[in-house]
Amino acid sequence: MRASERAYAALREDIIEWRLAPGTVLAEVEQSERLGVSRTPVREALGRLSAEGLTTTTGGRGVVVTDISLDDINELFDLRETLECRAAALAAQRGNPRIFEHLHARFLTAPELLSPQDSARHAYYALAGELDDAIDAAVSNSYLIHAMRGLRVHLVRIRRLAADDSARLEAAAAEHAAIAAAIAAGNSRLAAAATTVHLHRSLTHIRATHREEHHG
Repeated sequence: MRASERAYAALREDIIEWRLAPGTVLAEVEQSERLGVSRTPVREALGRLSAEGLTTTTGGRGVVVTDISLDDINELFDLRETLECRAAALAAQRGNPRIFEHLHARFLTAPELLSPQDSARHAYYALAGELDDAIDAAVSNSYLIHAMRGLRVHLVRIRRLAADDSARLEAAAAEHAAIAAAIAAGNSRLAAAATTVHLHRSLTHIRATHREEHHG
């Protein structure tokens, strides 16, 4: 892997996982020393991150990690509903029912994964990622997939912002199970509706968490 790719992957993960918090200044010299690469790969990586909206250049401070406001979250979910509901509907029309039947069964047992340990929650998030991948493969539309993948970068940051309480994650597992079941049944309208319900409940939870963190 090229040095710029390594720097990009490391910085991207640190931002998404909140190890580099919003407002953190990403000085080239400091980051090159931390990552063990020269300044040129770091500069290239920061350019890619800025294109994704994860960093921005501010006058006098240089490159900083972008913040996520409540307005940003609302706008992302507006776009998310448009893209993901359409994707779920297309997956119901085009996907392999057996793949989604298997995912449905696994989501029904997902609450067993939801212990307080980080490793357990990562296993649940990995399962949610499998559903995303299965929908992408079923949709078979490179433009729609590219748009959704760009959006998911920010959604992972938002997920880390929200409290990962077990009650919400168990509810989300049931919502994902409903989406998978609708796609497996080939019911595009139901798949889109189940996705809408999931997104509405996720946004409601994130809004409440965001307010608590900023006003609590």
